[in-house]
Amino acid sequence: MLAIARFPQDKPETILSILTLEGVIKRYDTKPLLEGVTFSIEPGEKMGIIGPNGSGKTTLLRIVAGIEPADDGRVWRSNDARVAYLPQQPVFDDAMTVVDAVFDKGDPTMRRLHDYEEAVALLNKSDGSDAALIERVTDLAHELEVAGGWELEAHAEAILGRLGITDTTALVGNLSGGQRKRVAMARALILRPDLLILDEPTNHLDAETIAWLESYLARMNAALLLVTHDRYFLDRVTNNMLELERGRTHRFQGNYSYFLEKKAEREMQRATEDQKRSQLMKQELAWLRRGAKARTTKQKARVDRATALLEAPREAGEKELKLSAASSRLGNKVFDLVGVSKSYEGLVLLDNFSHTFERGDRIGIIGPNGTGKTTLLDMIAGLVTPDSGVVDRGQTVVLGYYDQESRALKDDLRAIEYIKEVAEVVKTAEGDVITAGQMMERFLFAPATQYAMVGSLSGGERRRLYLLRLLMSAPNVLLLDEPTNDFDIPTLVALEDYLDVFDGCLIVVSHDRYFLDRTIDHIFSFEGDGKVKAYPGNYSAFLERQTQETRAAEAEARRPAPPVAPSSVAEPKARKLSYKERQEFEQIEARIAAAEKRKEAIARDLDRSSSDFGKVQALYEETGKLDLQLEKDLERWTELGEMA
Repeated sequence: MLAIARFPQDKPETILSILTLEGVIKRYDTKPLLEGVTFSIEPGEKMGIIGPNGSGKTTLLRIVAGIEPADDGRVWRSNDARVAYLPQQPVFDDAMTVVDAVFDKGDPTMRRLHDYEEAVALLNKSDGSDAALIERVTDLAHELEVAGGWELEAHAEAILGRLGITDTTALVGNLSGGQRKRVAMARALILRPDLLILDEPTNHLDAETIAWLESYLARMNAALLLVTHDRYFLDRVTNNMLELERGRTHRFQGNYSYFLEKKAEREMQRATEDQKRSQLMKQELAWLRRGAKARTTKQKARVDRATALLEAPREAGEKELKLSAASSRLGNKVFDLVGVSKSYEGLVLLDNFSHTFERGDRIGIIGPNGTGKTTLLDMIAGLVTPDSGVVDRGQTVVLGYYDQESRALKDDLRAIEYIKEVAEVVKTAEGDVITAGQMMERFLFAPATQYAMVGSLSGGERRRLYLLRLLMSAPNVLLLDEPTNDFDIPTLVALEDYLDVFDGCLIVVSHDRYFLDRTIDHIFSFEGDGKVKAYPGNYSAFLERQTQETRAAEAEARRPAPPVAPSSVAEPKARKLSYKERQEFEQIEARIAAAEKRKEAIARDLDRSSSDFGKVQALYEETGKLDLQLEKDLERWTELGEMA
């Protein structure tokens, strides 16, 4: 459950930070997880924490929130500061109602607001004639007015509305994981804390809600401590970054983009220093081998320096995840969906949907929760039968389905046994043949971890193991359902790099905007009521087209209405696209998709050619021309789309 933390107030009052950690140490099984962590947060500061899975990010948040004690060190918080903590998996009493879970009754105004919302919900469920309920609502409304609680009530209503929480009398035990996360999120925001601590807040939220939350957090005055894998979210919300690396912290005074820039500079500096040190060691070793006699002070100093260079501990480089697995040959036919429809309990998820999936397709599926995105993947995978229509699968298809629930995981097996069920050896994309254990090491599973039971692994390790088993089956069609949940940023980067060279058919359901921009070139947008609209381009291109369509609709709404025609004149029939216009529409779609692909290629060329001024200048000029043509094509595409 969301926690309000309280800390001892023995820190000197001259220090103005809202929170300070000094020399915090945390160990697990005698192994240090956090070693001497020291940092502070000022009022209004928004700090993102970054680091690989297992580096201690969640543990650090729990220590800050007062949920978990540190083994050593000190944690201070300013007087009377309110701290709200949202964990990855909120825990509630299943017998609580939503209104009980959302409103903190420890604060008098919040308690009145809780009672008021509860009474109003009960009155709305009745026929409105319960005199006792009407009187109670009236009395509580008066108390709120006297206490100045109406501003808080309006704030709470806005938060609940934006998070889609409508039935506050529902039992928390009947809610899905995503709904419980929204309830916990509402509680955290309605509390208006001085320090808000969020652990993976975007999991289980749709793209529209994520965009709203991003905007809300960027505007709020409270301090923020945030862990998230959503890189756009991290970049747009934070103004400070704290990197956890081998138990220690490095602070960067800027957002995620600034962190990446400075991190690259630091890595280059490390490489240069290692190269200089290596050269110096070679010189000193050569001198020692010539048999120098350590008699004089100068000679002895040189021997000491050589010894120190040899004995000095070298900083171990971070192990990197290597995603490399061969895929099977894929023929021309992949999947044909013809007239597919599906409903659940009267809710239409797909209505007469048809599409031919082809080799090389990279499709992202977006839309609000509950509109049928996962159901479509389940039907393609053969796990769900459509109510009507046909799902026709090609003979050469080797399907890899990464589902949200990791249904294929087997908790009663050891990790390496689970992998060996697929293959004892595997062929990599480079053509090498390696054992299952070696493949697991590439996926950052140490030999000891390989023999741990699957059920004992952390959430991130379980998802990584599930991904490894999937890739070892050499799929040529990948279905990925929310693959970014529970993965750290280094793992996501490795997965994106793997998908860059994957030449099969890729279909992704995701709310992670950055991941979609990196991996797909076509969007299926689930609009509700079984309707699916297709858009060329990645997620950013989709947003741009949505903005243009909204502007066009607003301009149309402002246009003066035409004069009413006499009743004797028949209304003109809606005109269909001509054959030439249909051809133009299809050509523009193809042109837009090609331009988006070319822009991605230019971005990669710019990264590789930063030292070649002439080539960089030419690439920038080409980008400018592409942008101008894209703008024209998008305007015409929107115009023809409205006519169609």
